[in-house]
Amino acid sequence: MHWADVLAEELLKDDKKNVLATGITPSGPIHIGNMREVLTTDAVFRAVIKKGGDAEFIYIADDFDNLRKVYPFLSKTYEKYVGMPLSEIPCPCGKHKSYADHYLFAFLDSLKELGINPIVYRANEMYKSGMFKEAIQIALDNTDKIKEIIENVSKRQLPKNWIPFNIRCEKCGTITNAKPVLYNYPYVEYTCECGYEGKVDIKKGGVGKLPWRVDWPARWKILDVTYEPFGKDHGAAGGTHDTGVAISEKIYNYKPPKYTMYEFILLKGKGAMHSSKGTALSAEEMLKMTPPEVLRFLLMNNQPNKHIQFDPGIGLLNLVDEYDQLERVYFKKEEEIKGMKDLEKTYELSQQYEIPDKIPFQLPYRHLVTLVQIGKSWKDVKNILLRTDQIPKNLSKEDEKHLEQRAEHAKYWLDNFAPDMVKFEVKKKLPKASLDKEQIKFLKSLSEKISDIKWDAEDIHKKIYDISETEKIPIKIAFKSIYQIILGQEKGPRAGFFLSNLDKDFVVKRVKEAVK
Repeated sequence: MHWADVLAEELLKDDKKNVLATGITPSGPIHIGNMREVLTTDAVFRAVIKKGGDAEFIYIADDFDNLRKVYPFLSKTYEKYVGMPLSEIPCPCGKHKSYADHYLFAFLDSLKELGINPIVYRANEMYKSGMFKEAIQIALDNTDKIKEIIENVSKRQLPKNWIPFNIRCEKCGTITNAKPVLYNYPYVEYTCECGYEGKVDIKKGGVGKLPWRVDWPARWKILDVTYEPFGKDHGAAGGTHDTGVAISEKIYNYKPPKYTMYEFILLKGKGAMHSSKGTALSAEEMLKMTPPEVLRFLLMNNQPNKHIQFDPGIGLLNLVDEYDQLERVYFKKEEEIKGMKDLEKTYELSQQYEIPDKIPFQLPYRHLVTLVQIGKSWKDVKNILLRTDQIPKNLSKEDEKHLEQRAEHAKYWLDNFAPDMVKFEVKKKLPKASLDKEQIKFLKSLSEKISDIKWDAEDIHKKIYDISETEKIPIKIAFKSIYQIILGQEKGPRAGFFLSNLDKDFVVKRVKEAVK
């Protein structure tokens, strides 16, 4: 049974509507590590619905959180905004209403592309509209109890005058620098590091917010959350989940939601992703270099409690190959191989919206990587595919759109993440190459026979080997010679397939020109 079904069945044991929640702070580019939380929730939500359950999927954008520091991707001008809520800080590009919107909207677009459509709550609106009003009063009325819970569970000491409420200074706008002096419902008197002294009325929305350890359990009750996954950092002993459970039960009288604690996605060579450190791959970038179903597959195919090592280089090609193989097996075009677990459910959960009725037309992603370096536009690539009979003349519009999108993904990957070893450029003129006697001998022989070769990968491949054997020239030297005169480098794509995708007249002319 797929892990999403196991979790769904656990939720369905309680005969009630389930509210599945996820929340992320839009403090920077929201990366594919964050996506694990959203996609895990989406998978369980889909499984609950498919089993006939009543469920709602919500996403809370924590845009009332403060800017913690000037991140590597920000200009130093943002120093003056540190400590202020993200929803109140200017947009980095100037095109959005706020800093939060700048990163949030890109993320929501990525969700839509992935087929994820949660109900979106924004923390700043929740606080300003008064949704947290009762939760804030309950927290402040139980300050001593909450302080005792946090200190006992987390084993850390809180300041003497600590209260479970972060006041937003009316002068400087920060939500981290005000210190409470006196709480006497409904007012909290405070002094701020900026020198301002004042008081806020907690009956008014947006004058402050609960600290995260209290905010989290408060929203469980406010939104009636029954399931929420979280990263292992929150699940550490004495961490925010442990204190959240205790506060939820003892202060808010609410049964904590069921959960999944997920492992991190590690970026090869950099470790766990952190937007704040500039060591992350945004969901937006990932969706530019690979089809959305492949990103879904990456997470659907791995248990949430298993860490994922993600390689945006050659590893990406392997990932797409793995997905394509799963698709062929799902549509009975290939035999299932050992180790493929829950393949039907994994494939279905990998689809953004509807499950295809028939297998989409497949071309190896690696092959597309080669083609988009030969043809500069989709029209060029399509002409190559038609000329070489790699696609039928009556290819459906749907399948063509599928291939064109993949070609665009391959281009983006080549421009931004591909290692040099897979990159090449077909030179318009004969490159300057220092050819030795063996290479010239091979190319002369090839020039004499090339016109008679049937222009397909297999025949070209066979002829190169035949010449190599006849002339007693190592095959490596033969391939090297071809790459040098066409690409100006010593290595390249598989020669037979590569040459078959080039215009035959062009190759014939180039080989003969090289041995003049």
